Amino acid sequence: MNPVAFEVFGIGIRWYGILISLGMIIASVMILKTCKKYDIDENKVIDMILWVIPSAIIGARAYYVIFNWHYYAGDFMKMINIRGGGLAIHGGVIGGLIAGYFYTKKVGIDFWFMADIVAPWLVFAQGIGRWGNFINQEAHGGPTDLPWGIMVNGQKVHPTFLYESIWDFGVFAVLILLSKNKKFDGKIFTGYMILYSIGRFFVEGLRTDSLMLGPLRMAQVISIVLIVLGVIINRVLARKA
Repeated sequence: MNPVAFEVFGIGIRWYGILISLGMIIASVMILKTCKKYDIDENKVIDMILWVIPSAIIGARAYYVIFNWHYYAGDFMKMINIRGGGLAIHGGVIGGLIAGYFYTKKVGIDFWFMADIVAPWLVFAQGIGRWGNFINQEAHGGPTDLPWGIMVNGQKVHPTFLYESIWDFGVFAVLILLSKNKKFDGKIFTGYMILYSIGRFFVEGLRTDSLMLGPLRMAQVISIVLIVLGVIINRVLARKA
């Protein structure tokens, strides 16, 4: 499948960007809709989204560049050229969280309360975005004989984009169910940290294009850290509640 959906003034608009944008739009609309139920000022939520999304993109790119420094070192134009590929979801989440934390503090919205609203739609958007990897024929796994394997460069490989997408939608469903009987603020977001990271840890083990930290797969290291942090933060918030 052609990764370029169409062109505008000679500039190719890629399916990957379209799918990521679609995920962001759906998540933003549903976050706004949910916030209305709690009488949170719509303008504050829109402003938060306008801060969080650019910060997430910057974080996703910075993370990727840092762990591919041998390729980008000394070439600033390469660093900022996201059309050449290279966005990491962990960096995006970190960047978005930092912006969201400071913005909610500034306007007087409880951070954990807002994080719980965002979490299900964040992982839902991730599930949509992963299909961009399929169209780009990237982020796939190693060789396999399984019937659901996909052909990449003449070889049948694990469709790790599909594994993660299915997992993400499953996590979304669980978080929505948990939110109906939430005992304390932060429960849903810490659930996202733990559940998403469990799936990412195993999927990452199958991929062939992982960002590395020495001999370790960086995403697996981050996943373990997030699982541990998620459990600790969950227990702390539960005790406070």
